[in-house]
Amino acid sequence: MNQLTQTELENLRKMIGEHGMIANKLESYAQEAMDQELKSILQRDAQAARQAQQQLLPFLQ
Repeated sequence: MNQLTQTELENLRKMIGEHGMIANKLESYAQEAMDQELKSILQRDAQAARQAQQQLLPFLQ
């Protein structure tokens, strides 16, 4: 793979951080949710955000 530019690298780091922040927020919302269906949706979306974050991390190397 070609080298990333400084701007691309900064954008990638930002995206990785944002996915982590989103996952943390969704997990927090899921813990507070009373409705089981909503809790399940939030947990699934949090897991998807974590997975996206993990898929982006190798591009930093």
